[in-house]
Amino acid sequence: MEALQWRLFPLLTLLLSFLLFFFFQYSPTLNQKQCSLLPYQHYWIASKRIVTPQGVISGLVEVKEGKIVSIVKKEEKDGKTKLENVIDYGDAVVMPGLIDVHAHLDDPGRSEWEGFPSGTKAAAAGGITTLVDMPLNSFPSTVSRETLELKLKAAESRIYVDVGFWGGLVPENAFNKSALEDLLNAGALGLKSFMCPSGINDFPMTNSSHIKEGLSVLAKYRRPLLVHAEKQPDPETNLGIEDNSNDARSYSTYLKTRPPSWEEAAIKDLVTLTKDTRIGAPAEGAHLHIVHLSDSSSSLDLIKEAKRGGDSLTVETCPHYLAFSAEEIRDGDTRFKCSPPIRDAVNKEKLWTALVEGDLDMLSSDHSPTTPELKRLDDGDFLKAWGGISCLQFVLPVTWSYGQKYGVTLEQMALWWSERPAKLAGQKLKGAIAIGNNADIVVWNPDVEIDLDDSHPVYIKHPSISAYMGTKLSGKVSATFVRGNLVFKEGNHAPVACGVPILAKEQL
Repeated sequence: MEALQWRLFPLLTLLLSFLLFFFFQYSPTLNQKQCSLLPYQHYWIASKRIVTPQGVISGLVEVKEGKIVSIVKKEEKDGKTKLENVIDYGDAVVMPGLIDVHAHLDDPGRSEWEGFPSGTKAAAAGGITTLVDMPLNSFPSTVSRETLELKLKAAESRIYVDVGFWGGLVPENAFNKSALEDLLNAGALGLKSFMCPSGINDFPMTNSSHIKEGLSVLAKYRRPLLVHAEKQPDPETNLGIEDNSNDARSYSTYLKTRPPSWEEAAIKDLVTLTKDTRIGAPAEGAHLHIVHLSDSSSSLDLIKEAKRGGDSLTVETCPHYLAFSAEEIRDGDTRFKCSPPIRDAVNKEKLWTALVEGDLDMLSSDHSPTTPELKRLDDGDFLKAWGGISCLQFVLPVTWSYGQKYGVTLEQMALWWSERPAKLAGQKLKGAIAIGNNADIVVWNPDVEIDLDDSHPVYIKHPSISAYMGTKLSGKVSATFVRGNLVFKEGNHAPVACGVPILAKEQL
């Protein structure tokens, strides 16, 4: 008998080990605790500066089970009632988490460029609580139900913030109504297309006919079509770079290859199509969104006129167009290459005016990283370098720092980075600190300066390719909450990636 007990003992030990493993691995309570740097799910956030849709207040936000359940102004608080689990941030700003509707995370297929883990860690460190991943730069591009499912599989348990997905509108699916509907039924928040070569082989450019068909399908779903609006009017046009007298290391050489007329030509085509989105028109319910506008002259005038006419149309620009100007970009510094390109200082000033006056609707990062080798940091060849600004972690302090000259307010920050992007992406429970919404919150100090040097913690995969490295900014993110989980605090991330993939629900 004793011998039998000794033989059974190792088996029982092994069985117990397996039971403990599965308990710790799959217990919802334990996993939930690992999702957050807080030990509790019911708590209060206090601050003297809480940005709400009704203005900036001093008070408290109550969070319970991932939702905002009450908002109390300081003067309304009952002094006799003792609250438990109060996190007091003092003078720091408590604002709705940023929603970035334009980011390339390159997963699956090109995770050496970025990837979901590093990209969403950078987002959390920058106060972004939701981002929408673009359908290209990953491989394969997201142009069908099957390729969207590959995205979802790649994101599983690897995202620290919530992530939605745009589907791709390409010639292959544009005239195939059932294929587009299948992609939208699978949960794509909308569609994205290019009016010029994208640089990605399996994501070819579209023309006006493709876009018209896309809008027609999107109308019944009431979801947007996002468009990269650049079009070369005449392929034979001499751009002045054919001879060998132009230095490929000079930014001015690259700037000549993508003049403002490309944006203007594309937008001229688009505003003939957006008339169909007016009330009572054939594509009523569809919405067209122009991404990363760079030209603040003729292109912007066309957009303003279309909006006045009742077209369902919005437009974004990006922090790099508001922070930098062509005159400042040094020879060989390909970190600044993007398309459309960063233009001159006069153009930058006009973009700021348009943003502040409301002619530009929102901001996005257009985070578009690659490897240092493809960025051509070694030889500085602007004509051969990959175009894209790596910036996901820095957009909040960049917008605030460069916006001070123009009197940017906290309410405007929330409008450009939270409220309007939430509406574009169809996220009714995000974008504002309001009762019933997801507790997606960023806490940041506008007055604290950060030096983006080698000692600063940076979470994007390749910090060396970011145009913002080496700069000094104001606006330090202290904490980021996603659905009530404290996912980032003072340089630390939650142990487990518990962001939620966002899929659109059918609205037919």
